[in-house]
Amino acid sequence: MSTQKITRDDIIHLFGEVNDHRVVEILDTGADMEELEETAAWLADESDAMSDARLPLTGRAGQVYEILARDKEWAEQREE
Repeated sequence: MSTQKITRDDIIHLFGEVNDHRVVEILDTGADMEELEETAAWLADESDAMSDARLPLTGRAGQVYEILARDKEWAEQREE
């Protein structure tokens, strides 16, 4: 597990434009780069661990997913 702190740039690189409030929330989870990459792969449907019975992310990767999913759900509701 990596001990290097993640940065705003790491988050933007993996997830695209994320507002500053969400960046702070993600940083506050304490997630490391490996967990961010796991979340990014899960969001992109690229994880080897995925199947039809897709298991939810857990731990800090799951927290990051929940933070990012809130914005996606809000945007989808506004489009309806």
